[in-house]
Amino acid sequence: MKDFKYIWVIGLVVTLLLILLPIVLFTSGEAEATDDPWNSLPQRPPATDHSELMKGPYETGQDVTNACLECHEDAGHEMLETVHWNWESEPIMLPGRDEPVTIGKKNQINNFCIGIQGNWTGCTRCHAGYGWDDADFDFSDQEGIDCLACHEQTGAYVKSNAGVPAEGVDLVAAAQSVTTPSRLNCGSCHFNGGGGNAVKHGDLDSSLFFPTETVDVHMGRHDFQCVDCHWTEEHQISGHMISVSVEDSNRFDCTRCHSEEVHKDERITAHQDAVACQTCHIPEGALRDATKMDWDWSTAGQDIPEDPHEYLKIKGSFVYERNFMPDYAWYNGNADRYLLGDEMDPNEVTLLNQPLGSIDDPTAKIWPFKIHTAKQIYDTENNILLQPKTVGEGGYWTEFDWDLAAELGSEAAGLDYSGKYGFADTEMYWAMTHMVQPKENALQCTECHSDNGRMDWDALGYNGDPMNWGSRNFQNQVDTN
Repeated sequence: MKDFKYIWVIGLVVTLLLILLPIVLFTSGEAEATDDPWNSLPQRPPATDHSELMKGPYETGQDVTNACLECHEDAGHEMLETVHWNWESEPIMLPGRDEPVTIGKKNQINNFCIGIQGNWTGCTRCHAGYGWDDADFDFSDQEGIDCLACHEQTGAYVKSNAGVPAEGVDLVAAAQSVTTPSRLNCGSCHFNGGGGNAVKHGDLDSSLFFPTETVDVHMGRHDFQCVDCHWTEEHQISGHMISVSVEDSNRFDCTRCHSEEVHKDERITAHQDAVACQTCHIPEGALRDATKMDWDWSTAGQDIPEDPHEYLKIKGSFVYERNFMPDYAWYNGNADRYLLGDEMDPNEVTLLNQPLGSIDDPTAKIWPFKIHTAKQIYDTENNILLQPKTVGEGGYWTEFDWDLAAELGSEAAGLDYSGKYGFADTEMYWAMTHMVQPKENALQCTECHSDNGRMDWDALGYNGDPMNWGSRNFQNQVDTN
């Protein structure tokens, strides 16, 4: 009887352990997942050896695509729905507009190479497709998709005008090398936007192909590929750039992987309501390669000594900077956008993509930006920015005739050109999200909160340094009262 009693007790203990142990393990694992960003990353699919699957021969890029679609039947349909293919958003509403509009590289103006319409053959070298050389490109044709642009790994795949493979490219070798997209694939276009390495972004350039951790901690220390952060489902890639996307639907935050309680210091944690992670963790841009900060088209056409960082006859004058300090502005993930044909004031700086948000907007945070300035062509009678034809027959880069370039470009873009042109000042915002630094290189308190700090508190809407005047919530209460 005594032995039976002990057996019963032992059985009860074992039963309780069997019930409680999984609960303990599960909850501790859950907490660990929250604190360890690695637990949040999607698993990279194992690579499939395509050397026996893609035998060739292939005469054209379309031949490769057709071979891909034989096995990946859904991929073509998926790709047709992406912005990498369409270069255009779904219709959206912008502030002050009566009708929805579409935004994208396909139909919008910038202050770098200005616009694609009329310049298709040059701009579409970076399109994920083949043969986009005019306004009649067929966006419903799956055979036109360029699978190799995002998936080949030889490093020798090069696209030429209208996105077709360059002469001499080994299509069989490229097709046999395909796997999950790498920095090599993404960077071949995104690192070279605007006509060359490091031109546009200020936080994306060729130094990220093989970076050290002091260039980018994710890519350098941990060998992140772009798709590790830019999660992809059915070929839809998460994340967007304020240069071409103006709404918040596809943006993701650092807290997708990092805990909101990652900082042990409550004073730092308190900043997260008003300050983006990037503001402290990306203290400088263009860490290795200088980026273009200013582009003056009005000086183009002169026969003077050329330097790719100072002056080119076809493009005008440039100012490049390395290790630049970002500008800071409130940003809620949305932006306003100058649309082709919008009236502008030539006596004012035209903001092509102004970030939206303010100190009074609880969804907005202080973000770091590269602000690119330019002087670009406009119609002096209609007061609209023009989209000149630069590439090909009649283009400025061939004829050096601004009037002809403006006429041909306006015709392609559907703009009314008066025949009179000048040059006006414009600005574009480029949000800083890459070149994240190790925590030891993040901004320290005095770099913002000091007499010589980098923040313009007045411009941000504060009464002064919030260390002395209180948070934005406190200041809003004071202003209201």
